[in-house]
Amino acid sequence: MDAQVGGKDPAGEATSSARALLQAGRFADAARSAAETARNWPQASDALYIQAVAQRYLGDHEGALRTLANLKAVRPGYGRASQEEGHVHRAAGQPAAAIAAYQQAVAANPALPASWNALAELLREQGDEAAASRARAQHERLAALPPELVSVASFMHEDRLWKAEQLCRAFLRQQPHHPEAMRLLANLGLRLHVLDDAEYLLESVLEMAPGFLLARIDYVHVLQRRQKYQRAREEARKVRDSEPDNPAFEMLYANQCMATGDYQSALDIYDRLIAAHPDNPELHLVRGHARKTIGRQADAIMDYQSAAAIRPSFGDAWWSLANLKTWRFPDAQVADLEKLVAREDLRLVDRYHLSFALGKALEDRAEYAAAFAAYEQGNRLKKRELRYDADRMAHEFELQKIHCQPELFERHAGHGAPAPDPIFIVGMPRAGSTLLEQILASHPQVDGTLELPHVLAIAHRLNGRRKLDEEALYPAILKDLDPGKLRQLGEEYLRETRLYRQGAAYFTDKMPNNFRHIGLIRLMLPNARIIDARRHPMACCFSGFKQLFAEGQEFSYGLTDIGRYYRDYVSLMDHWDRVFPGVVLRVQYEDVVADLEGQVRRMLDFCGLDFHPACLEFHRTRREVRTASSEQVRSPLYASGVDQWRHFEPWLEPLKEALGPALSAGSGR
Repeated sequence: MDAQVGGKDPAGEATSSARALLQAGRFADAARSAAETARNWPQASDALYIQAVAQRYLGDHEGALRTLANLKAVRPGYGRASQEEGHVHRAAGQPAAAIAAYQQAVAANPALPASWNALAELLREQGDEAAASRARAQHERLAALPPELVSVASFMHEDRLWKAEQLCRAFLRQQPHHPEAMRLLANLGLRLHVLDDAEYLLESVLEMAPGFLLARIDYVHVLQRRQKYQRAREEARKVRDSEPDNPAFEMLYANQCMATGDYQSALDIYDRLIAAHPDNPELHLVRGHARKTIGRQADAIMDYQSAAAIRPSFGDAWWSLANLKTWRFPDAQVADLEKLVAREDLRLVDRYHLSFALGKALEDRAEYAAAFAAYEQGNRLKKRELRYDADRMAHEFELQKIHCQPELFERHAGHGAPAPDPIFIVGMPRAGSTLLEQILASHPQVDGTLELPHVLAIAHRLNGRRKLDEEALYPAILKDLDPGKLRQLGEEYLRETRLYRQGAAYFTDKMPNNFRHIGLIRLMLPNARIIDARRHPMACCFSGFKQLFAEGQEFSYGLTDIGRYYRDYVSLMDHWDRVFPGVVLRVQYEDVVADLEGQVRRMLDFCGLDFHPACLEFHRTRREVRTASSEQVRSPLYASGVDQWRHFEPWLEPLKEALGPALSAGSGR
C-alpha cells in the first residue's frame, strides 16, 4: 500500500493513533491498532515498536519478543528495539538475557538512559560491581544533560541526522556556547562529512573547556579523518596523559602512532596492553592490522586467530584472516565458521563479517555454490545497514557530463596550480589500482601514499550544505570559479598532501572514486597525470561483491547495484575521453598480467619517467599498504585470478544484465 495519499501520511496517522492509545493506558487497543498498522504498512517500524511495548504491558512476553524480532528485521541496529527487548526479558525474570539486550542497545545507541540505568542495577545484582559502576556513570552523565541534547545524541545514533541537526541548532540559538551542544554539532559534521566545520567547532570547545575529555577524543577522530595524523597524535597524547592507566586512551594513542607510520611505538603499546589484558580480542585485532600493514603476515595471522579464539563470534577477526587473501582456512575452522553463521544470537555486524569469511573459505575449497550463498548472505546483511540510492548516484554522474563540457576547460586552459607532482590512479575498487600504485611507487622518483580524501573533500565543500532532496551545487558551481580560486584549490591540495610524501618529485593518489571528479582535478591541477585502472567488468564487479570494505563503496553490496555503478563509471570515463582526449591513460589489469614490462614502460612514459627495473620487481618494494590487496602486491603477478569469477557464472546473470553494454565496453580496448 502507498504510504502517501493526497499529501497525507496514513501510516503515520495510524501510528499516532496507536501511540495515543498506549499513552492512555489502553494497552490491548494499542496492540491491536499497532498490529493492524504494521500489517498494512510492513515498514512502519514505529508501529511495531508500539505493538511490542503494549504487549509487554499486557504480560505477553513471547508475543512482544516476536514483534521485536520483526522490528529488528525492518530496522537493523535500532537501539530502542534492543532496549525494549531488555525490558521484556527483565519483566519475564530473565536477567542474563536482559543484560545482553541492554548491552546491545547501548552499543547501537549510547544515548539511552533507561538502558544504562537497567544495566547498572542488573550488573550490581549479578555481582559485577566494576561494570555496574561504569554503566551508572554513563547514566549519570546523560541525566546531567539537558533533555534536548540527549534527544540529539539519540537521533544521531538512529541515523536521523537532519532532525538531530535542527534540534541541536535550535538549542545553540538559546545557549550559543554550550560545550556539549557544540560537541554534538561537531559530531554531526563528522557524520555528514563536513570535516572542516567539525574541526573548527571542536577547537572552539577545547579553547573554552580544555579539560573536556570527550571533546578532545572527538577532536582526535576528526583530525584523523582529515588525515592530519601528526596533530591527531599530539592530541591523543594529551588524552593519554590525562589518565595514564586507561587502556582505551593508550589504544587511541597507539592508533595515531600507526597512522603517522611509527609502527614500532604502536606495537610496543599493543604488546604492553595485551600483556596486561590478554583476553581482550579487540587488542589482538588491531595489533594484527598493524603487523599486516608492515608485512609481518605470520604474526598478523597469530593475532587474528587469538582474537577469534577469545571471542569465537568475533566476525571481524575471522574476516581479517580471510581478507589476507593468502590464508586458507583448515577444515576445522570451516566447520566452526559454518556453525557460527547458523547461530541466531549474533550481532548483525558479526553475522555479515562471518558470512564473507565463510564465502572465502568455501571458495578456496572449490565449493562454489555454497560460497556464493555465503557471499550473497553477507552482502544482503551488510546492505541492511546502508541507504545506497543507485538513482541518486547515476544522477550525480550525469551532472558531471552536463556541466563539464569542453568550453569550460578551454576557458580555464593554463589556470590552476601548475605543479605536475600528482599521479592520480582512479577507477573501480578491486580493479588493480593497488598493483599500479605499487609498481609506480617502486620507482625512486615516485612516493606511494594512500587513498587520499582531499579531492573528495574539496568537491564536498563546493557542494555546500543541503538536504538530500535539494539539487547539488557541484559540479555546476565549477563554471563560477575564477582562475585565482582554481589555483588556490590546487595549491591547497598540494599543501595538504605534502605530509604523505618522502621527498620524491612525484606522488600517487589512488583514491578510486576520484574518477567522478576528473573535471575538478583538470581545473585545479591541469598538469597532473591520471591513470584509469580498468579490469574485466565481471571480474572487477564480482571481486567487489566478495569484498567487505572497511568503509564506503556502498554500491558494492548487490550484483545489480555494482553492475549499474560499473556501467555508469565506463560511461563517465568515455565522457572524459571525449572532453580531453589523451589526458587519461587506461591500463587494463589483464594486460599487466600478460605483459608486465610492456605495461610498466607504457605507464612510466606517460608519467614522464625513465624506466627503472625496480618497477618490475614491485613485490620486493617495502612500504606500508593498507588496502585489501596488501598481501597480493607483495607477491609476483599470477594469472590464476584473472578468470576466477567464471566459477560463479551460473549465479551472475543479474550482474550481466545490469552491466548491459559495459560488459564489452569495459573489458579494455
